[in-house]
Amino acid sequence: MNKKQFLVIGLGRFGTSVARTLYQLGHDVLAVDTNEERVQNVAEDVTHAIHTDATDEENLKSLGINNFDVAIVGIGVDIQDSVMITLLLKEVGIKYVIAKANTELHAKILYKIGADKVVFPERDTGVRVAHDLVGDNVLDYIELSSEYSIAEIMSEESWYGRTLGELDMRSRYGINVVAVKRADDIDISPTSDYTIQKGDVIVAIGKYKCLNKLEVIKG
Repeated sequence: MNKKQFLVIGLGRFGTSVARTLYQLGHDVLAVDTNEERVQNVAEDVTHAIHTDATDEENLKSLGINNFDVAIVGIGVDIQDSVMITLLLKEVGIKYVIAKANTELHAKILYKIGADKVVFPERDTGVRVAHDLVGDNVLDYIELSSEYSIAEIMSEESWYGRTLGELDMRSRYGINVVAVKRADDIDISPTSDYTIQKGDVIVAIGKYKCLNKLEVIKG
């Protein structure tokens, strides 16, 4: 797995979800917030957690942010802070900045000042955004509950020419294959003798931690 460095600023529900998921997937995460309680709540679930005001350019520079591959701005309610932090991150050289927006106008402003991607919390959950950032093989990720999810996973080379029975994903990974997509066709509830080919997309359901484990193995 290609380990990456992520900076997450703003530890509300969205930012905390992104930070924890990225860390669980094996990446380095620096989480930042002005609220000390939020910082303490996430401290054991990330690489580092710091209580500081990211709207101050000197504070940002002191974090050594040039070392990070991606920055996620999880502040949405305070538009001024969201815009200021996004602008500062781009000015100091962060190559890829994702920012949360609560309205279309907010999103337009963020794009205007250089945000590479804008997400909406009611549409893009923190877990899903985190998987999109690191899961080259995971094409889609849908949370069913706090424990279970569905993922669309591109088949890997070691699966080619093997049947689902041989792969035995339920016992190996703790997941159930509910469908396989091939070109424009989809096989619902494929049997154990279904042979995986290059380009097949596995649709699997399982516990969040099991899908994470599979993604780390494949990443």
